[in-house]
Amino acid sequence: MTTETLACTYAALMLSDAGLPTSAENIAAAVKAAGVSVRPTMPIIFARFLEKKSVEALMAAAATQAPTATSAAAAPAAGEASGKAEEKKKEEPEEEGDDDMGFGLFD
Repeated sequence: MTTETLACTYAALMLSDAGLPTSAENIAAAVKAAGVSVRPTMPIIFARFLEKKSVEALMAAAATQAPTATSAAAAPAAGEASGKAEEKKKEEPEEEGDDDMGFGLFD
């Protein structure tokens, strides 16, 4: 993400948290107060996007779709467990093979 995008995103989050409207003027004022320079079109783009969906709705959607830390950690562990089971299956046929011990049946 660019600095402009991050600045406008944080400004929109801050305005929403404060209960203020996420208008282009408010986003531009928050970005300016933070000392970040952005193109004049960036606050307008963010404000128009946030007219259709509120910050709260976007946060709720992100929270429901984000994987949890426990499920993300469990997925590789499950993969490792199945990988170990496959290794055991592969090793078993090798152990059952007929090895030539150096003598035959009629020696």
